[in-house]
Amino acid sequence: MKVLILGANGMLGPHLLKVLEGRYELRLTDLGEPKGIFGHKAGFQPDEVQNRHEFLKVDVSDLDQVMSAAEGMDAIVNISVLRDHRKVAFDVNVRGSYNIMAAAVKHDIRRVISSGAHFTILGHGYERFDYNISPDVPPHPGIGMYPFTKSLGLELSRVFTENHDLHLMWFLFYNFCNPDDLYGENKRDTWAPFLVTWADAAEAIRCALDLDLKTLPSKCEAFNIFTDMPHQKFSNEKTKRLLGWRPKDNLDHFWRKPVG
Repeated sequence: MKVLILGANGMLGPHLLKVLEGRYELRLTDLGEPKGIFGHKAGFQPDEVQNRHEFLKVDVSDLDQVMSAAEGMDAIVNISVLRDHRKVAFDVNVRGSYNIMAAAVKHDIRRVISSGAHFTILGHGYERFDYNISPDVPPHPGIGMYPFTKSLGLELSRVFTENHDLHLMWFLFYNFCNPDDLYGENKRDTWAPFLVTWADAAEAIRCALDLDLKTLPSKCEAFNIFTDMPHQKFSNEKTKRLLGWRPKDNLDHFWRKPVG
């Protein structure tokens, strides 16, 4: 399978590359050249990225560039994001979503995997009052620039799936960590209700690439991606059941007090 990865230079990129390398033929893209941390976390130097895999400079908000990058691909993984800048956030999160789906239609690509904050659907109204929240609740993104633009991107992508033969799997992330991060480091304990390790997040995308699309209930499905949590604020049951994904890192030191 030939897989296009958009936003490969981001923080999830090297972890995803480490999981997918050797399984798929990868075309990596981003606005700039591979950064030092990119190659280092994947296990090799940045110049080796371009020796091992095709690497293109692509602006996801540019339709022509996305169209060109998607040519000949079998699947698209979009991990590009822009959070705060009003215009650029709209261009990347909304216009970028349109460009990706349009490219998928143009090149007969039936599998698209995209990422967004859990607030894309599971906004503050749910988080404050409810428990065992599934990704299939009515969307409640609120008015924050990041979740609102991501939510718009999801909705226009859903329209594409309703009118064309392609499937979208939309992954809802929030905060990431390494399994050996300490409780409270960088205030990550604040975000413990929706937390996953980088490696487990990358593995979820691998599961989506391997999945038989015929097993999905519809052509547009959202998935909560986080480790098992004792408070059961959110539910990742659907992700486990449909994708066959199981988080390997339980991160229980984030919510258990040390003994002694």
